[in-house]
Amino acid sequence: MANKNNTGAESGAKSYAAKLRYARITARKARLVADLIRGRTVNNALEVLGFEHKRAASFYTGLVRSAMANAGQDEGVNVNQLVITDCRADDGPMLQGRMRFRPGPQGRAHPFKKLTSHLTVVVSQPAESAGKRRRGSKAKA
Repeated sequence: MANKNNTGAESGAKSYAAKLRYARITARKARLVADLIRGRTVNNALEVLGFEHKRAASFYTGLVRSAMANAGQDEGVNVNQLVITDCRADDGPMLQGRMRFRPGPQGRAHPFKKLTSHLTVVVSQPAESAGKRRRGSKAKA
């Protein structure tokens, strides 16, 4: 379920990713939950996901915890200060690669798709120097 990915973000800080591939939910439904937690701190995101009544919330709860655990392997990271920098739901393949059919009226067959998706959560720790600059600029203004 989890995949550790230490890549440099735009600001040079390390980021940690967790991926869930072939999740049995459509990407369109999962994106609704992904939009809720993108940009939040991990503790705030877990609190929001705990009260969310959508099925994708349980998938993303596991992913956020997995990304936190991946970041916790690095000694220099404060897990409580992590921010979700990227949270997305990409389209996956159809289940078993084919359409399914249900019986329709008058002997017809109605096709339907069982879709999957690839869910990704990337967390990173905000730069401390950026926080100091913000405090100083507020005091001057």
